[in-house]
Amino acid sequence: MEQLEQTLAAIAAADTPDLVEAIRVSALGKQGWVSALLKTLGAMTPDLRQSEGPKIHAARESVTAALAERKASLEAAALDARLAAETVDLSLPASEALRGSVHPISQVMDELAEIFADMGFAVASGPEIEDDWHNFTALNMPETHPARAMHDTFYFPDKDAEGRSMLLRTHTSPVQIRAMLKQGAPLRIIAPGRVYRSDSDATHTPMFHQIEGLVIDKGIHLGHLKWTLETFLKAFFERDDIVLRLRPSYFPFTEPSVEVDVGYTLVNGKRVVGGDGDAADGGWMEVLGSGMVNRKVIAFGGLDPDEWQGFAFGTGVDRLAMLKYGMDDLRAFFDGDARWLGHYGFAALDVPTLSGGVGARA
Repeated sequence: MEQLEQTLAAIAAADTPDLVEAIRVSALGKQGWVSALLKTLGAMTPDLRQSEGPKIHAARESVTAALAERKASLEAAALDARLAAETVDLSLPASEALRGSVHPISQVMDELAEIFADMGFAVASGPEIEDDWHNFTALNMPETHPARAMHDTFYFPDKDAEGRSMLLRTHTSPVQIRAMLKQGAPLRIIAPGRVYRSDSDATHTPMFHQIEGLVIDKGIHLGHLKWTLETFLKAFFERDDIVLRLRPSYFPFTEPSVEVDVGYTLVNGKRVVGGDGDAADGGWMEVLGSGMVNRKVIAFGGLDPDEWQGFAFGTGVDRLAMLKYGMDDLRAFFDGDARWLGHYGFAALDVPTLSGGVGARA
């Protein structure tokens, strides 16, 4: 078959992939000569098809195999030429490796630990799967308290060995009870960690972070609480013009209880913590709750409330991070967006210190 011999010779002589492709189209394409021969099989008599069919199919297979072999040969030759021409300059610096970032929540927890450590506080922790006695009862929240409702709290179907209901802790306050029972008094701790509640909207998430503070000693009063909070907030926001406003409130585990507001000023339409909230360009913003530890809570902690007094406070770590670093959407903390973390994240080795700055940015 003359056309077959010419095609095979052209394939063998082809020196570029484009030329090989052109030969393939001329032979095996819709208008190619092999395709034309295949179409003639339908018009042949059975005897002629029996004799000519195998020849035509053999020609197609020969062309297909020759094309594949020549294409592979040209690709291998091109790779060899590229490897021979390319060089690596070992004197050039290596490409910069991708660096991880510390999440703002982790950064703020480190900042809080550094600040309170300077004031003599230890960091305490407790289980996130808690029993209802530590989470509610020991904190002066009886079984009829609304915080125990199923729509407010994540309960487990199982109970512990003592028959108590198990749940995801709704605050880090149970750590206070565990610390008093284990360490006794005097006591000065903070308890940062994850907590869980059945909330989910623009300003609430089912999982968030809290930090609790507890001081148990003799002769403790509200003045000690106010000084501690004022010192903490000045160090955290790195401003000396922090002004606090304490408002009466109610929490089951403290008596008396106070809400703590911090003054802010408006700068370019944004709230900036600092300054007198009663000023013309200022206002007040609630940042935490606190109070003197309820006598019942001290007793549940295994201490004599006639001998020991204390104060406690709690605030959201996520909220503090948003206020300090200008973040406006709580949900972004949990989206796992690397671009967001690249913008707000912190260098792994940039450990916050009071001397170097607790809020030093990468």
